[in-house]
Amino acid sequence: MLEQLRRWRRDFHQYPEPGWCEYRTTSLIAAELSACGYQILLGDQVLSAAAVMGRQIDEPKEKARAAAQGAPQAWLEASSLTGLMAVLDTGRPGPCVALRVDLDAVKVQESQGAQHQPDQQGFASVNAQCMHACGHDGHAAMGLVLGQLLAQQHERLCGKIKLFFQPAEEGCRGGKAMAQGGQVDDVDILYAIHLGIHAASGELVVSPTGFLSSTKFDVEFHGTPAHAGLEPNAGANALAAACQAVSQMLGIPRHRDGLTRLNIGTLNAGAERNVIPSFALLEGETRGASAELNDYMFSRVQQIVDGCARSYGVDFRIRKQGEAISIENSPRLVHSVTLSADRLGFHVIHSRPFGASDDAGYMLERVQKRGGEAAYLVIGADLAAGHHHHGFDFDETAMVKGVSLLEALFVAALQPPAEITG
Repeated sequence: MLEQLRRWRRDFHQYPEPGWCEYRTTSLIAAELSACGYQILLGDQVLSAAAVMGRQIDEPKEKARAAAQGAPQAWLEASSLTGLMAVLDTGRPGPCVALRVDLDAVKVQESQGAQHQPDQQGFASVNAQCMHACGHDGHAAMGLVLGQLLAQQHERLCGKIKLFFQPAEEGCRGGKAMAQGGQVDDVDILYAIHLGIHAASGELVVSPTGFLSSTKFDVEFHGTPAHAGLEPNAGANALAAACQAVSQMLGIPRHRDGLTRLNIGTLNAGAERNVIPSFALLEGETRGASAELNDYMFSRVQQIVDGCARSYGVDFRIRKQGEAISIENSPRLVHSVTLSADRLGFHVIHSRPFGASDDAGYMLERVQKRGGEAAYLVIGADLAAGHHHHGFDFDETAMVKGVSLLEALFVAALQPPAEITG
């Protein structure tokens, strides 16, 4: 299994695609799982278009790149939105068991250092300013190989298998759209996974805590250009408004009731040194240990933007570009996962802080609200560098234990009921 997982992981690693651009990855997975007997529903059929966030791409350009890098043409042209769901119905009554994995890469230029294994072994990113620096290449490979293994056993299983390959997790842009697409509404058990995240190879965190609610936002300031020497008074300085807003945002008091975070990642403004800047764009995010704490942070952001725009005489627009909510695993599912993990030799850790955000929460919450069970599992993997670092890499053998666990969980849940004899 390791060679199969490694082959796919390294292929996805070499051709990383940022959120909403995962055309090659989507098409290859669709082709492989279709050949295994799965029904494939592509992004347009799985995602709620109204809930898509933060999608500003050149679709023809990205599809052309994907085609040049080996995307199967028929699958490539079949959908505008990336991501997919693969369904295998055994035709026998039983539960619907599902897995959600993510596909997208991070906008980071990959290391070419002597100690960086992807570069030394020839599978480093060929796409500039983009790399799998978070392990989603491993997640996608695990979902694909799990699908192949389950297909080989489908005749002795009951119920239905659903495999969700979600686009645009980075920036928390695709999970809500996939949840609201409605394809999880018949799911009885849903798993989501992540490699690494404070867990070493051989460890499994069965009930991670500290998932942060988050809002990703863009703020546009629109002012008035003017000659900076002749009549600066005639201008309305969008850059000045943006800078003032950033300064004030970074000074928002942190909340007494729990962890809160704010970051401004980019600020771009102006056109010429002698022109009053008429436009500025900043990209930022808030986070909180609960929805209420995140709402506190984001509401203060909105107040600050409004005040700074007024003081400099400029207009503004705030756009949400992504969202995430907190996650709580279903207790009964945690128990069954623990039993399976023990049998497979994992060092089981019941609880450990996650400390970041993942928009899989929308899918898990939707399943739980409809009476199903859901769990987010952290599969330990030794890391060469931290997540989102240009030297990121992980212990590939961790994928084997992860897939073995998922296979055991699916097979156990999809076993036909024992026949009752006289």
